[in-house]
Amino acid sequence: MAIIGIVAVARNMAIGKGGKLPWHYRSDLKFFKETTTGNAVVMGRTTWKSIGKPLPNRLNIILSRTAEPEELPGVLRVMRSKDEVLDLAKTFGRDVFIIGGAKVFASFAGEIEKWIVTEVPLTVEDADTFMPADFLDGFELVETKELDEELKIKFFARN
Repeated sequence: MAIIGIVAVARNMAIGKGGKLPWHYRSDLKFFKETTTGNAVVMGRTTWKSIGKPLPNRLNIILSRTAEPEELPGVLRVMRSKDEVLDLAKTFGRDVFIIGGAKVFASFAGEIEKWIVTEVPLTVEDADTFMPADFLDGFELVETKELDEELKIKFFARN
C-alpha cells in the first residue's frame, strides 16, 4: 500500500483551466484508468465536479470541509481531513492515489511516497491551476514510459 500522486502537467506546470483538464489525450486517460482501477482515488470537490461521476471500480474519496455525501451522488466517502484519509489508507490494503486538484496535492505533499507524472507537450495559455515548480524536490526518477501522442510518463520515488 502506498500514497501515490498522479498528475498530468503541461510545460508551464499547468494542470487546470476553468475547473477542467485543458487537454484530452486518450492514451493518458487509458493509462490513468488502468493504473488506478481497484484502488482508492482522493480528489477535491472541484476535481469531483469536473469528472462529474464516480470513477468505476475505485473507491472514490472526496476531500471537502463543506460537501455533504448526499450532494455528491455515487461517492463512497466524503472525508473532512487528510488525517481521515490516512487512517483509511492504513486499513484499505491497496494503493491510494491523490488525483487533484492543486490544494489536495499540496495537502498530501508530505505523505506522497511516489509520483506518476504525465508530461504534456503543451504550454496552456490562461491556465488557472498549476503544480508548484518544486513538487518533485526530494524525489528521484526511477522509470520513464513513452505513450503515444508525444506523451511521456515519469515515475518518481521519494529519496
